[in-house]
Amino acid sequence: MKLITVAGPPSSGKTSVILQLAACLKEKNMRLGAVKFDCLTSFDQIRYQEAGIPIQVGFSGKVCPDHFFISNIEDAVAWGHRQELDILITESAGLCNRCSPHISRILAVCVIDNLSGIQTPRKIGPMLKLADVVVITKGDIVSQAEREVFSFNVRQVNTRANILFVNGITGQGAFMLSKHALEAPDVTTLRDMRLRFTTPASVCSYCTGETRIGEDYQMGMLKKLEFR
Repeated sequence: MKLITVAGPPSSGKTSVILQLAACLKEKNMRLGAVKFDCLTSFDQIRYQEAGIPIQVGFSGKVCPDHFFISNIEDAVAWGHRQELDILITESAGLCNRCSPHISRILAVCVIDNLSGIQTPRKIGPMLKLADVVVITKGDIVSQAEREVFSFNVRQVNTRANILFVNGITGQGAFMLSKHALEAPDVTTLRDMRLRFTTPASVCSYCTGETRIGEDYQMGMLKKLEFR
């Protein structure tokens, strides 16, 4: 089974891109399943179910979504094997732009949309910087000049990634993404593999439920801003 991590900001079109990718792979008799990691709620499982794609959804709730992802990714792979999938895709949002769910030796895809702002690629962080493939969506509703500038800014952040434009509605460009998916290595387990980037290091009183404001209530690993 192949494993692909797909990550991107909320509403960038991740699910639409995955569904278009699944349609391409279905023509090659490849069985795809998905595990969606989110924080509080999601309705994307309905779209997966309508497409006949096995789907599992997990909500991190009060727990850091990136730690939640890492704590469950091995079980997700085991689920994919039990489902006898050819390809398992994990979908997650980089909610703080500090994190990255990408794993060494596992195909990593970042989805980002043209409407998010010209400078957005420079703000995404390791989720984009460490991706193997960067998929740009919503390119059909901006000018050619805007597409080129956006793509240029993506290249400034990640010099080695393959940059693809994919239309989440029509599926244009999904075929090229499917070629990368088919070339992804097979995995049986993630044991002894490593994340491409560290997760947030902070462990403080606010992580454990503290809501009061003030130094008296701040304990653990903290980083203070120096005001001048």
